[in-house]
Amino acid sequence: MTTLAPTTSGIVDAHVQYWNPRRNPWTRNPVARGYRYVPKIGDRLFSVAVPQSEREYILTPHIVGRAYEPQHYCADIAAVAEATGVPIESVVVSEAYWRLGDTQDPEAGRHAVDEVRYLQGLAHGAGSEPSLGAMMVRADPRSDGFVERLDAQLAISDRIRGIQVNATRHPDPKVRSAGPADGMLASPSFLAGIEKIADRGLALEVFAYSHQLYDVITLAREFPDTTVIIDHFGCPVGAFGPVGLRTGTTAAARADIIRLWRERMVSIAAERNVVVKLSGLAMPVLGYGREPWGNIGAQETLTQMIGPLVRHVVAHFGASRVMFGSNFPIDKPNATIDTIIGSLLEILEPWGEAVSRNIFRDTARRVYDITEPEPEPTPDPEPEPET
Repeated sequence: MTTLAPTTSGIVDAHVQYWNPRRNPWTRNPVARGYRYVPKIGDRLFSVAVPQSEREYILTPHIVGRAYEPQHYCADIAAVAEATGVPIESVVVSEAYWRLGDTQDPEAGRHAVDEVRYLQGLAHGAGSEPSLGAMMVRADPRSDGFVERLDAQLAISDRIRGIQVNATRHPDPKVRSAGPADGMLASPSFLAGIEKIADRGLALEVFAYSHQLYDVITLAREFPDTTVIIDHFGCPVGAFGPVGLRTGTTAAARADIIRLWRERMVSIAAERNVVVKLSGLAMPVLGYGREPWGNIGAQETLTQMIGPLVRHVVAHFGASRVMFGSNFPIDKPNATIDTIIGSLLEILEPWGEAVSRNIFRDTARRVYDITEPEPEPTPDPEPEPET
């Protein structure tokens, strides 16, 4: 693997989710709620009791049914420092609401605030664990009490840098849709809510599928002084294989998905306040396969598949508007973090050290305003006793 030392002193993983089905509000997801009580039965029933759209999104119930916290993430990144020469120094964590519709729940305000307390209270930076660089809270700007809820969250943590919106909607009924409505991102009620984000100097992070990306242009143009972050490089569902009922089922269909994704990304790149996150590179919904133990295999395979897409993003956005995110643990069935980083390093190597340094550290630190933690004060020395 190409190393990052001495190019940079560390890596910022700009997309990680932590949860614990026994501790945080995200347990409202029925998969996690059931799995926490009957994990062995849950494994057997997962293939028949859970809709196809959910199965193809997570591949295995282990991912959502078991706790994933800093100590688990630390185990997953154990090989990164040795392979790259530098550690993962900090993470950007997002809330783990399973669907944006959850935020319309009558208890959403309390749950959202409790979720921030939960994330803030985890053992970030303990021992070799990465520090908490920043936090993004999930929210629906159209919902009642959105502003009050956001201000309450901001009062708890000084690491919150903005909101994350899962707006994913797909015309294929067997592809997972987590957004509450089609066209939500460009709707007047949504844009009115984003004004509150802009007023507070916060960023807006959007997870949308590739056919929805033109709505991101509307957002970027309406709020040119607000940083808009595209999650999972625009997520061209089915680009690498069949997903859902009819998406990506033929080579021609997959080529068309990628062609349209390329066109949309070129258009978005013209909006200078848009940043792209190279996260979700091993997401099952891209069409890698449906086996719960993972489908990509060797790093070489991943490199060959994502290489053209990564190069397209970097070429049009520039490294100063692109950053790395592991999307763990959602991507975990398909690839390890060191495999994902290794593929990216191989793809980026021809561009030189400055590009890798931006994508793996500097862009995220600037966009999320990540600063080094304050050092513990050194106590004054005890005075010498008088003689």
